[in-house]
Amino acid sequence: MTAQTSSRSWIKPAAAAAVVLALAGIGYASFTSAPPAPNVTFISIAGDKVSIESLRGKVVMVNFWATSCVTCVKEMPQMVETYNKYKAQGLEFVAVAMQYDPPNYVLNFTETRQLPFKVAIDSAGDIAKQFGDVTLTPTTFVIDKQGRIIKQYVGEPDFPALHKLIEKELAS
Repeated sequence: MTAQTSSRSWIKPAAAAAVVLALAGIGYASFTSAPPAPNVTFISIAGDKVSIESLRGKVVMVNFWATSCVTCVKEMPQMVETYNKYKAQGLEFVAVAMQYDPPNYVLNFTETRQLPFKVAIDSAGDIAKQFGDVTLTPTTFVIDKQGRIIKQYVGEPDFPALHKLIEKELAS
């Protein structure tokens, strides 16, 4: 090995390290930057139109559910409690019934359980598609005041952790 070769032996490892660090930075940024929520308009079973854009400045939960989903039915009382606990502080909540859920079932469920938040039916499946093609229920999204999705739960959320997240976002 000549003096010239040994003096350059650090170049390849340094270049490789730089590439690894750059890729790690890109990966970290992609995991830490919250994607924007799709600009959808929900039509509630009461006929009200509510757009994601109109909810800017509030923390929003969007819960995809179905009356035939055992976990959805099980978690709904805790969703009601969560909404009631934080609504005065600015939490908005939209429960989106899946396309395959019969509207009369959704209406009956909403009325008999006295759901206090907006309930919409995704009759064409468009809202689920715009939220990343949601097919599993329950799926819940937490959206910050800037309209970014900051958390997605597939299945029943860990409610104490969810409450901490909501409290943090409401305080910001």
